[in-house]
Amino acid sequence: MASLTAEEVQRYKRHLVLRDVGAPGQQKLKAARVLVIGAGGLGSPVITYLAAAGIGTIGIVDDDRVSIDNLQRQIAHRTEDADRLKVESARDAVHRINPLVTVEIHAERINASNAIALISRYDIVADGSDNFATRYLVADACYFAKRPLVYATLGSFDGYVSTFKPHETDGEGNPYPTLRCIFPEAPPAGLVANCEEVGVLGPVAGVIGTLQATEIVKEILGLGESLAGRLLIYDALAARFEVVAIAWDPDNPLSGQHPTIVDLSLHCSSTNPACAAE
Repeated sequence: MASLTAEEVQRYKRHLVLRDVGAPGQQKLKAARVLVIGAGGLGSPVITYLAAAGIGTIGIVDDDRVSIDNLQRQIAHRTEDADRLKVESARDAVHRINPLVTVEIHAERINASNAIALISRYDIVADGSDNFATRYLVADACYFAKRPLVYATLGSFDGYVSTFKPHETDGEGNPYPTLRCIFPEAPPAGLVANCEEVGVLGPVAGVIGTLQATEIVKEILGLGESLAGRLLIYDALAARFEVVAIAWDPDNPLSGQHPTIVDLSLHCSSTNPACAAE
């Protein structure tokens, strides 16, 4: 594992004095490769905090461009970034925060044909996407690529975070759950409104994205209690956090005892935004 330079020692000294991090932990962060799906409301705080923490390589996937109405919550971008590709704006934000971090940008939509190859290049994935099709695609692809996924989703005034690593087992020898253990399939298109339609309180995205970044760093360092097997729920209006247990469902269609999803082919559809042409 690569040693820390004098510049890195100076930059990360608040990590280095942490008993549970220290130089060995900072070296793990430096060696880590994290893929962030989406550079929007969730991706912005994830990307910026991972950069500040010293993650060695951050991959960013997004084919969208910055618009003024993004800026109320997408803090990686500036007013002058309007109409730029989000991956390019986010890359610049990373380098303003920490020029020691390598950024790999993927100005494309993740889809069934590129998901596994893309995800397999990284150690851990953060899902900051804003639609169910992409969330299920990413969760399924992480399962097949055997990569841990730190998952999050936003409501107008609430948010949800969990870690999915079904390639590992819990203390009772059962696989950790997947997204499909909680919700076996995505809701029909149009049933659940997205933030563009109903709005989202900007700081809520910051809270949830920061929690995602924290869980990613914990997974890399092996610190504390993982959110695998648990779902964290944040209610901003009540100023309340709640954690509920989730378990592997032996009947779920992906990682159950008799799986019916054996590849990503179900994500290929001309009407599915997660399967758009490359």
